[in-house]
Amino acid sequence: MHADHNADYNAAANLTTTERMLVGLCENINEKPLPKRVQRAFHNSFGKHFIRMCTSNLLEVHGLEHALALSPERGVLLCSNHRSFFDMYMVTSVLRNHRPAWFRDVYFPVRSNFFYDKWSGLAINLAISGGAMYPPIFRDRTRSELNKVAVNRIVHLLEQPGAVVGMHPEGTRGKGADPYELLPAKPGVGQMALRSHATVLPMWVQGMSNDFSRQVVSNFRSGAHKGETVRVCFGAPVKLSDMYDQDNSDRAVQQAASDRIMQVIAGLGSEDRQRQSLHRN
Repeated sequence: MHADHNADYNAAANLTTTERMLVGLCENINEKPLPKRVQRAFHNSFGKHFIRMCTSNLLEVHGLEHALALSPERGVLLCSNHRSFFDMYMVTSVLRNHRPAWFRDVYFPVRSNFFYDKWSGLAINLAISGGAMYPPIFRDRTRSELNKVAVNRIVHLLEQPGAVVGMHPEGTRGKGADPYELLPAKPGVGQMALRSHATVLPMWVQGMSNDFSRQVVSNFRSGAHKGETVRVCFGAPVKLSDMYDQDNSDRAVQQAASDRIMQVIAGLGSEDRQRQSLHRN
């Protein structure tokens, strides 16, 4: 599968020299066994400890039993709301600390601009995730064919036991004043879930800052200066099996699946809001 996929990217649309090099490099890291094992070792020896150090005094985890009870035959699609750049890093750090048997290789599809067209983007990808921010998603509509390649790869990965893919059904980060107000779901996540038959694990993540240095400092403050509690809330897997017999190439079917996932995430958000209201009272 490896060699053909980079050719697919090149055939689907014109890539710049930099894009071609970065796509090829991250493809090798994520789709060949030895580099992926090295990446996994990086996550286990450095990544999880670094994130825990930066958030341990603020972290609250709810519903972890739903994640630990899973015994999937295929991969797991992690789906959450999207308020911070670091949402998925927090989630995977929590999971990695508890070592569920199904949690092995992680992939974070990410926008191509910056991360795949600038060398500084590659540097951040490697430093933060060991290169796991893959495959690239192209937002330019003239390059929509490239996203078909990305979706095919994600589906293939999710068909494999031990693969964990982190996605945000909203497609982009919510920037509104109300963190509980979600953007409409995009059909892509529904398409991937229906095609792969992967287990969909919903989550709500709240309290992470987009300013990483501020996040680190707030973790070590106390009293009124202490940062917002970082809450990671897991839900029961979203059931989509009743939709498997439908045409998963139909955009309406894909959208219906994404909407169902989003409704569960919104429900977890409502539970988080209720908990916070009780704490304040």
